[in-house]
Amino acid sequence: VLQDIDMDIQGGEFVCLLGQSGCGKSTFLRLLAGLEVPTSGKILMDEKPVLGPGLDRGVVFQDYGLFPWMTAGENVFLALRQRYPKRDKGELKRIVLKMLDLIGLEESVYKALPKELSGGMKQRVGIARAYVNKPKLLLLDEPFGQLDAQTRTLMEAEIERIWQEEKRTILFVTSNVDEAVYLADRIIVLDGKLPSHLSKIYKIDLPRPRDMTSREFLELRQKITDEMSLVL
Repeated sequence: VLQDIDMDIQGGEFVCLLGQSGCGKSTFLRLLAGLEVPTSGKILMDEKPVLGPGLDRGVVFQDYGLFPWMTAGENVFLALRQRYPKRDKGELKRIVLKMLDLIGLEESVYKALPKELSGGMKQRVGIARAYVNKPKLLLLDEPFGQLDAQTRTLMEAEIERIWQEEKRTILFVTSNVDEAVYLADRIIVLDGKLPSHLSKIYKIDLPRPRDMTSREFLELRQKITDEMSLVL
């Protein structure tokens, strides 16, 4: 699926992995998460090999991935319990409530089942679950792809706000050029021919918060779109 991938991500950086559907973006993210094993080569984090899943990496999936029989709060609590198995339950619940507040959810959401939440609220819970353990690396796999356009725009602004406050390292998988330009410090493009390889890297120097209607934004968006059409 992937070949000749050679890249690095710096601490605190927001990197978007961009490419069309089926080019291996999700496979790449699953490799970084330790959910898949590379057939060759190696993945290092802080100079140590990634050999499987770990609490130093948090993952936000496309399909929310919430346990439907647990409340939103219990879904986040379950993740936190993996890091602090012996801590007092009340203390952990307070941390979960603080995390829900950080991502813009009211305290009452703690007791709500996933089926009672909107798509945007479910994805916020997924982000809270990945973030609550304060991982060094947050991996997001097209997390807003199932949302309507308005909610997607709100969630893009929300994930940038959280990143600005927390300054965690983020790898964000997307097939949306606008989303990548809006969020990323760097955009890494995978070509569309399997096995995929890195075809372009763009450093995004636009000031934040970014105006998606500005001339600079639109020119960069068009440049990336045109060049992607040549390599995909």
